Amino acid sequence: MTLRLFDTGTRTVREFAPLVPGHASIYLCGATVQGSPHIGHLRSGIAFDILRRWLSAHDNDVAFVRNVTDIDDKILHKAAEAGRPWWEWAATHERAFDSAYRLLGVLPPSVEPRATGHVTQMVCLIERLIERGHAYPADGNVYFDVSSDPQYGVLSGHRLDDVHQGESVGLGKRDPRDFTLWKAAKPGEPSWPTPWGPGRPGWHVECTAMAETYLGAEFDIHCGGLDLLFPHHENELAQARGAGDGFARYWLHNGWVTLSGEKMSKSLGNVAMLPSVLLSVRPVELRFYLGSAHYRSMLEYSAGSLQAAAASYRGLEAFVRRARDRAGDVPIGKWTDAFAEAMDDDLAVPRALAEIHRVVHEGNRSLESGLVESADALAGQVRAMLAVLGVDPLDPQWDDAADTSSAALEALDVVVRAELERRAQARADRNWAAADEVRDRLAAAGISITDTPDGPRWELDGR
Repeated sequence: MTLRLFDTGTRTVREFAPLVPGHASIYLCGATVQGSPHIGHLRSGIAFDILRRWLSAHDNDVAFVRNVTDIDDKILHKAAEAGRPWWEWAATHERAFDSAYRLLGVLPPSVEPRATGHVTQMVCLIERLIERGHAYPADGNVYFDVSSDPQYGVLSGHRLDDVHQGESVGLGKRDPRDFTLWKAAKPGEPSWPTPWGPGRPGWHVECTAMAETYLGAEFDIHCGGLDLLFPHHENELAQARGAGDGFARYWLHNGWVTLSGEKMSKSLGNVAMLPSVLLSVRPVELRFYLGSAHYRSMLEYSAGSLQAAAASYRGLEAFVRRARDRAGDVPIGKWTDAFAEAMDDDLAVPRALAEIHRVVHEGNRSLESGLVESADALAGQVRAMLAVLGVDPLDPQWDDAADTSSAALEALDVVVRAELERRAQARADRNWAAADEVRDRLAAAGISITDTPDGPRWELDGR
């Protein structure tokens, strides 16, 4: 395996060599649980779940840490607006994210630390930064001195003169470019005791402390959305560097889900919430869609593109299920060399999907020719490749999901087969107009018919 990844820090594609051979350590910036997830929130979870699966498929032991930010200005503000306790508001939306990840087949992390559970580690990190001259307390707050770090801005490409943290100028802040490590207590807000007085952590110090708690002072990969590159990831790295730690050796950032060219965001009112999207496609189809573009590219959302992706997936799924029906079993096989080459090239999923479609095309020809053993072997390859993408149709999660609607499908099958029998009789009677009428009636209902050597087969076309 020679996996190459685009490292944001160096802006180059680098060969991935884990710090410890056979062991990959990954930190993913998880949800700030201020509200329910929309599909833009879930893209990073799926993108880096694919990375994790590809590493695991090559027998790497993967330590995967995905945090929960459960104390934050936005959480406090939204909870107050709703008249609900901040902790209850955070816990409610944490459960919503957990449910969404499970629904879309994202593997659970090795550990999922909450910020509120790691205040002690944050305080220790801040003390180290003060001792080393990179931070200073002022009026109960503690700030990171950006000018003390000569490498500040290297990760994101920001020049120090252009830095804007997006924070208000707090009490005692020496330079507006400095960022907050610790916030002095305010009436009505939660607080923890520290050497500088009661207060709560700043956002950036949370992730540095949690990453190092579980993965050590130096680890392999830090992942997150492109919107986190500055200031969040830049500040995480500055804190670790200031404390004398190596921190992440590779930085990976996924592109946004956009709508009309703009990042999907509740503040812009252009979000596609998960429940509404799942009225038109199955969870596995949504996962396929969100994972089908290259992780670094922007994914422009539209109902049409979602339906096109769902139809594409159903074509792959149909082949695997037909092969199972003919052969009785489709054991998972091994991916092709072309698939591996695509995945090793910075997780080039679009190229990997092109290879999967090629194998499916070959498999369908084998089925049409009655070459059951060949089709079975090709379906095993397809299963292996789709499993890396988290969408193997015969995975118990998706197979069971299909069974939940089996009663409705069985009822529909009875109706459709009766229509197909009428069509077959009309064709036997050479009544082509009646046969075409049946076909057109089914097509109008969104049901496509394929004539095969084993008789006609039907499937929903997803319109």
